[in-house]
Amino acid sequence: MQTEQFTVQNVKCAGCASNIETGLKALPGVSDVEVMVEGGTVTVKGDTLDRGQLSAKLTELGYPEAWL
Repeated sequence: MQTEQFTVQNVKCAGCASNIETGLKALPGVSDVEVMVEGGTVTVKGDTLDRGQLSAKLTELGYPEAWL
């Protein structure tokens, strides 16, 4: 099982977290998504995860990566 973690922008509420979870779980290979509203972190677990695809989906959903 792979794990990818992102720090993203614009995560402000439980609704944002739900949108991210639903959007990412629709991608192939994703088995679990955990969103921490405070801190804006997203942890994705699954088989054969494609970080680029996950990042593109987050951006599409309105939650681009925060480059620290």
